[in-house]
Parts: sequence; structure tokens; C-alpha cells
Amino acid sequence: MRQHYDIIIVGAGAGGGTLAYALRNSGARILVIERGGFLPIELENWDSKAVFQEQRYKTKEKWLDSKGKLFQPSTHYYVGGNTKFYGASLFRLRREDFQTVEHAEGISPAWPIQYEDLAPFYTEAEKIYNVHGNATEDPTEPPHESDYLHPAVPHEPFIAEVAASLKKLGLNPFSIPLGIDLGPQGACVRCATCDGFPCMLHAKADAETACIRPALASGNVELMIQTKVRRLITDKQGKRVTKVEVERMGTVEEIAGDLVVLSAGAVNSAAILLRSANDTHPNGLANASNQVGRNYMQHNNSLIMSIGMKSNKTRFQKTLSINDFYFGDTDWSFPMGNLQLLGKVDANTLKSELPYLSDWFLHKIALHSIDWFAMSEDLPDPENRVIIDSSGRINLHYRPNNLSAHRQLVRKIRQTMREIGFPLTFTKKLGVEANSHQCGTIRFGDDPATSVLNAYCQTYEVPNLFVVDSSFFPSSAAVNPALTIAAQALRVAKYMASKNYLF
Repeated sequence: MRQHYDIIIVGAGAGGGTLAYALRNSGARILVIERGGFLPIELENWDSKAVFQEQRYKTKEKWLDSKGKLFQPSTHYYVGGNTKFYGASLFRLRREDFQTVEHAEGISPAWPIQYEDLAPFYTEAEKIYNVHGNATEDPTEPPHESDYLHPAVPHEPFIAEVAASLKKLGLNPFSIPLGIDLGPQGACVRCATCDGFPCMLHAKADAETACIRPALASGNVELMIQTKVRRLITDKQGKRVTKVEVERMGTVEEIAGDLVVLSAGAVNSAAILLRSANDTHPNGLANASNQVGRNYMQHNNSLIMSIGMKSNKTRFQKTLSINDFYFGDTDWSFPMGNLQLLGKVDANTLKSELPYLSDWFLHKIALHSIDWFAMSEDLPDPENRVIIDSSGRINLHYRPNNLSAHRQLVRKIRQTMREIGFPLTFTKKLGVEANSHQCGTIRFGDDPATSVLNAYCQTYEVPNLFVVDSSFFPSSAAVNPALTIAAQALRVAKYMASKNYLF
């Protein structure tokens, strides 16, 4: 390892991994620092009991909620970050999501950029992450320069029947844009263990497979694993980050860099800035606005199981989505959100949520269920925030809001499923621990008094410090954030090159 780099990227997930990939041939000497290691390829990768009941791969770290209660977050410290476990749903934000949107319980603020600013980078990210989709099925889909490079993943027979029934109701079900290596020469076998599981075949386009591995192959990018970043150190004037303080193999050391990028996730990136307080930045690095750690969002999410008489023998279930209620309908004029299928659940998956029911009964339920993920927008609230206590532990103060819209969305899917032959529907609202869609703690904007970053994710106060992960979101929208993180990383990479930050 060198002692000095042109660029140090903290985190190897969707933001940091994509940025390293985009800059791999820039001529810059790049170091990616990852808190975890490479996720082991083992039989437990596809074992639902190991993944969901035993939580084999989740961090053992505990955070505190707003009531001072310890909880285990849905966070995975590995090369690739949480994308190792995502369902590879790679949605673009809707065009309207970049604008001010009125919700039932408040306002979703406008972004400092428009959809058109990010559109070409969405296209590029979709190619990098091998996205399969159809841009013409969903009426809410924003304009594309061209259709997806790969055709949509076809539905299995049971799901195709559900889609046909939904269309008869006048809805517009569409194929989820999925990042998987599917095709005649592809590695994907359409298994039942994709959504929520790591892929043993590297067939899921996670940040490790799609970005970190090819970045390392360039010879210009180095990776330091099992290394936790403690804080960032600035010059005496507090105008530039000069070193990154890390803890590795029980020792503390400092690594120098000309440009530093935080991509550790919305909670941990904010925590690093708060821990980096110094005489010039007493409230945390780059935090004169007092916005670092604030406006935390993670979506209002529910798991939904609809039970019918017919057996659902689908293996690869996560192919169908509904956005007809995204901006409201004739019964509810406010936005409600997105519905998308989950990977097919089994008894072990259900046992982690319903431990008091027998395995036999859970197996019967799973055999006759179709399984949905309901996602609604939560709104930025400065009191929903990341705080570091005196012991250095993360405190995540989060009170969900805009819940009336989410309840309406759940009612809609319950009614819809009843109409197409699924008389029973069970729902479970997810809590603060379900933070895989975390965002918003280091928001970007046009005014340094109310935001931490400019439109290119560069901190206003420390010009050689960028934050490229979901922290920059000023609103959460109601689709999965991964593609937007990747697209913005590509946009930031182009900005860095144009401003000669790399040399």
C-alpha cells in the first residue's frame, strides 16, 4: 500500500464502487477502503435459514433508536455493501420526483438537479449494472434515450396470470428493471434465492461484481479491506482533508489523499463527519449548516402476503411491479408509492417474522402466497437524524411520517388482490431496523445554509471532500435508490475529470 493517493474512496457499495469503476482509467491513483471483506462463497449463501433466521451476514453492530433501545440494523459490511443482498431492482426516479411534490402529510422538496441532468447517467449505469427491462410498460416511467439494452426478465406462468388479471382491472403492471446476468451465456439460473441473498454465481449485478472487480483489474485502483474509517483529518485551516484515520488489524494509522470521497452509506457517512469535528468544524466536518446527520429517510415499507387457493410454484418471483398508485388515483389524490414483488418466500423466511407459527403451517402459507413489497415515500424531517453519543455509538432517531399514504397503498393492494382471487392478505410494517434504503443525511442543494453538498456532491466548506452515496438525497421518492446512487456517481466522476480534481 502507498501512503499517499490521488483519491481515497470510503466504502465499496453502489456509490463508491461505481465511482471507482468510472475513474479506473483516469490516471489517478485510487484507494477504496472497505470496512468489511469479500463475502465468502459458501452453501449458506442460498440457505434461507442461515440468511434470515440466523442473520449470518448482517453486522453484529448495534445502534440505538430514539427511545434508547438497541437494535441490529439491516446493514452488511462487505465489498459491494448492501448491494450484495439487494433484489437488483434498479429503478430510475420518476421525472416528478426531482420536483416539489405535495404529499398527504407534507412536502417532498425539489432536487437541485432535474431528471434530464441525470438521464444520460441513468442510461450508462443501466449498462454497467446489466439491467433488463422494458421502458414502455409503465406510464410513470420517465423518458429514455432508448430502451434497455437487455429485454425484461420474463414472468413465470403464475406471475404472468397475475399480471393478466391486473390488466383486466385496468392497471398497468410492468416488468421490474433487474440487474442480473441473464441470457444464453449468462450466469443467472433464476434461482429462488436472489432477493435478500448473496449470489454464489456472481450473476447478480452488485457493486462488487459490476464495478469493484473490473476497477481492480485496471491496475489503477487498490482495495483495503477489513478497515474501519474513524475520522477525517484536515489541515490547520480546516479547508482541506489531508488524511483519513483508519483502524486496521487492531492498529490505528493515517492515509493521505488529495481528494476524499465518503461512500459509507447515509448513516455511516454522517457518523464519520460528526466524529471528525475539530476546532474549525466544532459541530462536525463540513457542518456549518447543522444539516449533517439530519433529514434521515428510509421509506415506509411493508411486507405483504396475499393467499389464494392455487399453488404458487414460482421460483424467481421478483419480476412484476405496479406504479398505478405512485402519484395517487381517483380515490386518493396524493402519492401512495410503489408495489413490487419480493423474491418467493419459504417457511424459513417467514419463521424469522412469525416465530410462533409451526414450520408446517408456514410452508402451507408460502405455497399459496404471492409476496409483495409496498414502498411509500417518507418526508425529510430535521429531527430524524444520526447522532453520535459520548461513547461513539450511533443513535438513529427516526419517527416515520406520511403514514396515511402508506396505509392507503396497503389498502389498495389488499382490495386489488381480493378482486383477482386472493381473499386473504397479511401485512407487516417494517421498523427502523429495515434501513436498506437509508438516505438523506448529507443533503445536496443550491444553498449552503440549508445543505451540505453542492449539486455535484462536493461539500461547500471542504472543496476536496465529496459524499457519493444515498446521503445526498433531499427526498426519498418511492422507488429503490441504488440506480440513482450509481448514476450520480457517474455524474460526479465526469465533474471531477472536467475540473481537473484528479491530477
